[in-house]
Amino acid sequence: MKLKTLVIVAMLAPLGACTPNDTGFGSAVRHNVALQVIDPDPQYAGTPVEGADGARSALAIDRYKKGSVKQPVRVDINTAVQSGSR
Repeated sequence: MKLKTLVIVAMLAPLGACTPNDTGFGSAVRHNVALQVIDPDPQYAGTPVEGADGARSALAIDRYKKGSVKQPVRVDINTAVQSGSR
């Protein structure tokens, strides 16, 4: 009977010796989620926001309404790849 009790105690002893939970477990996930959340009140410290020039935007809207939109410059990527690979 003593041997059986000793075997059971010996089997259960390592369970109490487990390392405690890591307090930083999951911190990387929480950090990455926080980086992807949009700041509802961003502070740009004087940095102009793209497209914030009202006069230029008004000219673009007028051109759009008149149907005289500036066409973007065509870039042929096949030529650029061929000339870069030789």
